[in-house]
Amino acid sequence: NFMKTSEPAGALREFIGELGPTPGPSPQGRGEVLAVSVAAPPLPLGEGPGVGPWPKYKVCGLKSLENIAEIARLPIDMMGLIFYEKSPRYAGNLPPEALKPLPASIRKVGVFVNASKETILEKVQPYDLQMVQLHGQETPALCSELRATGIEVIKAFPVAEAADFQLALNYEAACDYFLFDTKTPQYGGSGKQFDWKILSAYTGKTPFFLSGGIGLEDLETIKHLKHPLLYAIDLNSRFETAPGVKDINKLKQLI
Repeated sequence: NFMKTSEPAGALREFIGELGPTPGPSPQGRGEVLAVSVAAPPLPLGEGPGVGPWPKYKVCGLKSLENIAEIARLPIDMMGLIFYEKSPRYAGNLPPEALKPLPASIRKVGVFVNASKETILEKVQPYDLQMVQLHGQETPALCSELRATGIEVIKAFPVAEAADFQLALNYEAACDYFLFDTKTPQYGGSGKQFDWKILSAYTGKTPFFLSGGIGLEDLETIKHLKHPLLYAIDLNSRFETAPGVKDINKLKQLI
């Protein structure tokens, strides 16, 4: 157990090394799982900031060093660490130094809910966060202030109908990315999905993450999504064996 060792960073580095070289994406995109058949080619995602032939993948809600080390071997783009104390996926108990061996290719995203600027910045440096994801009622002003420090800002918006995208337009100049999640009483992690057909109603200029109840059964649909500003797919509760512990085999099948 990494948390019980005197040097968790060394244990994590050693474990990642034992797993062998990091698998890279195939020339076609993300590996054999996403190989495209002639009969059903994916629709193009179009051109947009950072948008390529396949969306990026973010695995969110991690709190176990052993699990993090295993996921670090997958060709993912981002890891999400939740710093909302009421979440069953709270990562604030992880020693920051233990995450230093993670590959530089995987960006670390800190997830916050209605936290102050000071509270957020207190986590950015020790955990070496490259991005922060704001899941509460944070204002455009706070987003701009955080962005001015050099951190990239993702603002989450709960979505149930097309009209819900209107709120995001007020944040266009304040954020680097949006995240569209299913509207529920809690802050994410519901395992529920909204109707992706309404994504066509989003006409903003900010690239977005798609979140909310995404599972293995959505693989084909994801391959055919064609919104030009789809930036990344956010994976969480539907790939878990317990809150904060991801099923590596399931992730391998999707990514």
